[in-house]
Amino acid sequence: MTSRLGPLLALVLLCLAVNGMAQVTTSNNQKSPNMSTVKEVQSYVHFHGAPSKGKILMVASSPSTSKQTGWPIGFWAAELTHPLRVFQEAGYEVTLVSTEGGKLMMDGYSNPTDASGYSAHDVISLGYMQQKWFNDMLENTKKLTEVNPAEYDAIFLVGGQGPMYTFRGNHNLEKLFTAFYESGKPAAAVCHSTTLLLEAKKSNGELLVQGKTWTGFADAEEEFADQAVGMKIQPYRIESEARKLAGTTFKTAAPFSSFAIADGNLITGQQQNSGAAAAELVVNQLGK
Repeated sequence: MTSRLGPLLALVLLCLAVNGMAQVTTSNNQKSPNMSTVKEVQSYVHFHGAPSKGKILMVASSPSTSKQTGWPIGFWAAELTHPLRVFQEAGYEVTLVSTEGGKLMMDGYSNPTDASGYSAHDVISLGYMQQKWFNDMLENTKKLTEVNPAEYDAIFLVGGQGPMYTFRGNHNLEKLFTAFYESGKPAAAVCHSTTLLLEAKKSNGELLVQGKTWTGFADAEEEFADQAVGMKIQPYRIESEARKLAGTTFKTAAPFSSFAIADGNLITGQQQNSGAAAAELVVNQLGK
């Protein structure tokens, strides 16, 4: 009997010893400021069947033609898909509209399947392109004048080369964007879509960016793009134009880094790599 209990007793004593050591270790970790602390990360991810948290309006440029290069131009894929992923994972429905309605077109270099390989790394856009509902959405958009701002919780302007011709001076878009801003809803723009802010005015006649800090496509990034293709791509540069405005602060980070700014409910992102960051700022404000 004793011989049988020996190994069992030893095992019990070993377990007790290990448990005691674990308790001591935990206690020591809690008391010692020199030990590494526990870090936890948690964020909401919308699950199938969960109720929608609200609706976000995204606005993209209808197809156009660059007067500089002669290229067919439209929206930049990542500036639609990366924010879209953030909004959907956060539980928001998205409606996509455009400047003229109808079919939309990606800028060639932004398409991950383009022969240039420029955006071949963009697996998020590539993933969306496999979805029928996404392609159907691009085939037939409403014109921006056909929506009611009161039905949406935020607005997000998609960039690309098209907005340089279709956004600036677009009074219907200025009115729509300002309606969201003045109602206190998140009003966001990224990359070349921030060209709208060069002229958009509030109802009191002041520039919307008066007294604001904001960002957009940087001159250094324009220079890089021009050098890459061997010609001037854009008819003007947003940063250069913004710095001519009095009473506003235009700020840029390192070229092509993810950089977004929230100044009140005005949210801006520097370029195509900043869409998700700008979208997260929108979601953060909606969650307050």
